[in-house]
Parts: sequence; C-alpha cells; structure tokens
Amino acid sequence: MNALNGFFNTLFDWVLLPLEKVGPQTALIVVSGVFGVLALAIFKFISFQKGIASVKDRIKGHMIEIRLFQDDLAVVGSAVAKVLFRNVQYLALNFGPFIPLAIPFLFVTAQLVTRYAYEPAHVVAADAKLLPGQGTMLEVRLAEGREAEIAGLQVVLPAGVKALSPLVRSPYEGRAFQEVVATASGVHQLEFVLADGTRETKSFVAGDASLRAMQPRRVSSSQWWNLASPDDCAALWPAEPTFDSGSPFRSIALRYPDRDLGWLPAGEGGVLIAFVVASMLFGIAALKPLGVTI
Repeated sequence: MNALNGFFNTLFDWVLLPLEKVGPQTALIVVSGVFGVLALAIFKFISFQKGIASVKDRIKGHMIEIRLFQDDLAVVGSAVAKVLFRNVQYLALNFGPFIPLAIPFLFVTAQLVTRYAYEPAHVVAADAKLLPGQGTMLEVRLAEGREAEIAGLQVVLPAGVKALSPLVRSPYEGRAFQEVVATASGVHQLEFVLADGTRETKSFVAGDASLRAMQPRRVSSSQWWNLASPDDCAALWPAEPTFDSGSPFRSIALRYPDRDLGWLPAGEGGVLIAFVVASMLFGIAALKPLGVTI
C-alpha cells in the first residue's frame, strides 16, 4: 500500500504543482473535471453501450405505448410493468461498470482531501491558560486482540507540543486519549511507545509549517479497505506511511482545522462536493463529444 500511495503522491505532485500557482481552487476543479472526463471515457469501453441504448429505446417505446393506449387498462398495465423492468435493466447496465471505477475514484479523492481539506493546527503561547477542549485531541487505537496493551502506552511529546490533559487509557476498548496543543510552528513527530518497546509516530503539523499533503489519521496497512470502519481505510490516507500489518497499532488520529478554500466549501466535505460536482459537469459536457451513452 505504501508503494502504491507513493506512486500517486509523486504523480499528483507533478500534476498539481503548475495548477496550484493559479490557486488551490483551480487545481481542485481542473483535476476533478479531468478525472470526470477520463472516467467517462473508461466507462464507454467497459460498459455495454449497445445494450444501454437498446434499453433506453425500449423504455421510450413503452412510454409511447402508454400514451397511445391510455384508455386500455390492460395495455397500459402491461406497458407500465415493462417500463419498470427495463428501468431495472438500465440501472444494472450502468451500475456494473461503475464498480471498477470506484478504485481510481478512491485514490483521487484521497489525494485531493489530504492536500486541500486541512490546515495546520493553531499555535498558542507556551504560557497560555487554556480550557479543556481548546487543544487537539489525540486518539490511539490498538489492533484487535491487542487491546490490553494500551495500559502500557506512553506518549512522548517533542519540544513545541505540550499536553493539556493526562493520558486516559481504556484497556477494554484498546483506546487512549490525550489533548495536546502546539506551542511552536513546525512538523512535530509525536511518539507512541508500548510496554514491549514497540514505537510508532504521527506527524502533527502546526503554525506556518508547509507540506504538500497532511492527514489527521495514520492507519495500519492491514486495513487497506474496511467497510466496517471506513476511516481506517489505508487507501484514504496516503500522506504518511501506514503501520506494518503486524503492528499492534491500528490507528493514531488527531483533528486538524478545516482549510479555507475561498468560494468553495471548506474542509473534507467541501473538497468532496467540489470533486463530485466538477467531475459530473465536465463529464456531462463530454458526453456527446465522446459519444457515450448512459
């Protein structure tokens, strides 16, 4: 997974760098639109285009039949049943090809989210008096079967990061929580150590530090796809290496502020909305030039 994420990181660095000189909004919209057109072109070659066109024609024919014979209940009833059946057929012919397209969709959205959805954590003065909830909450989760080991967890904070709360551990759930705050700008490496000596780190970006991509969660490579817990899907978090599949750590997470994207909605939701809308609009515009039937 790390090799695949590394490939996409390099590819998107190369593609997005010139576009970002105009602005992140332009980069986001253009890449989303190009993906929409490419996905449509791929759809054309992996779908049964003649079958889709035939089913659409049959639906139109049955609709005309309903219009012409509206006084004949038997004919109308039969035509309605045929329309419903053909609609199911139409949906199946369109939905099937979209399943393989979900894989590139996943990697593209992961790249866009980690690059445009978040901004670094805010920096506060080292002697600032803060209330609970004003910092950044860390959450550590261990792998299934290793939950009890959370009792021996220690969190080592580097210079420039301080704790606002004690480390709270839950051996039953295999989770631990601690609130921290950045007192200096930079890319800080938080270290997490278990009693057996196992160590893992998580990047914590704060202040005016600049990274091409940043993410709030680091996960295990064993969770490359997890419908039960989508947040732990390794394919969604390419900005940092995943934990080895044998690591007792399942995830280490924190919360970054949403990035302001100007006239676009902010944060993860804004990036996803912009991606879906732009890819659909570009795709619709390319339907006739590409000769695609959907």
